[in-house]
Amino acid sequence: MDRIKLKISSKDWIYIVIIGAFFGFLLSLFFYFLNIEFKNFSTIIFTVFCSILISLFAFVLITLSNDYILPKIEERFWYFISFIFSFLSGFLGFSFSYFIFLNSGFNIIEYISSFWITISIIVGFLTFLIGLILHQFIFMKHKNEVIKSETLESKIKALENELNPHFLFNALNSISELIYIDKQKAEKATLDLSQFLRNAINKESLVSIKTELEMVKTYLEIENIRFDNNIILSIESEQNTQERLIPKFSIQLLVENAIKHGYVADKLYIYIKIFEEKIIVSNSGKVTKNISFGTGLNNLKKRLVLLKIGELDYKVEKDMMNFIIVLKGSR
Repeated sequence: MDRIKLKISSKDWIYIVIIGAFFGFLLSLFFYFLNIEFKNFSTIIFTVFCSILISLFAFVLITLSNDYILPKIEERFWYFISFIFSFLSGFLGFSFSYFIFLNSGFNIIEYISSFWITISIIVGFLTFLIGLILHQFIFMKHKNEVIKSETLESKIKALENELNPHFLFNALNSISELIYIDKQKAEKATLDLSQFLRNAINKESLVSIKTELEMVKTYLEIENIRFDNNIILSIESEQNTQERLIPKFSIQLLVENAIKHGYVADKLYIYIKIFEEKIIVSNSGKVTKNISFGTGLNNLKKRLVLLKIGELDYKVEKDMMNFIIVLKGSR
């Protein structure tokens, strides 16, 4: 089974760079005050370069470990791999710095020339300790994000399961009646219902507008069995909106709501208009000026918020009932 790599965000890298810079600053202070001869600009140049090189090695090795090694090995070996790579960051960073400045004539290089490898090992262990703290911090942060994500997904699935399936029972009753009247229509209705249910049991909480509209069309074909094709649907959409993701059943629920509360005894016209910034579902049926959100509308409102898609609004305009999904980022 593939393992999820330890995710390091850009914000985490900022923490790593800050800690690396702080480590370099402490290293500079140590050497600067170690000997009176080291209190010069050359010591600062060497230690700053050393900290930069350590950070560079850390970036390369952590990326290599995180992207190509940790995901392929068992989790019990992660600490060992992390120890090796953290140690190498400090060891190689200091060692390379020493050899780069070997012929520079800096006082500090002459002073450490006889025991530079010992210092490299010590620096390696120090970077390991820092790496261990960072590893724990990022691991716990990632674990909390996974828990939050799973909790959010559970809430969304619970909301999806709340959706009232009364139309399903109505559809089955209509199909059972249609069998005795028109077998071909009954067969088509059964296939439509099968297609709708196939889309309904899709595990994805977000679907493209294009997919949602296909579900709406299928849903209306099923409903029109009961309403003798008296529900007429009109769809208008701007270009480049079809692939935008929205909550599953969002438009369908507004269409269902229009039929449930708007249909009286004549034809019902439902208009769906899709723009970059909003989706409007209007109907020509009964107008209710005092709207109270029931289970379905509250369900959609919560899902829009949880999935960070937008918000639900409504407006009565020119004897038309309008429900509006205001998409996030449009205001």
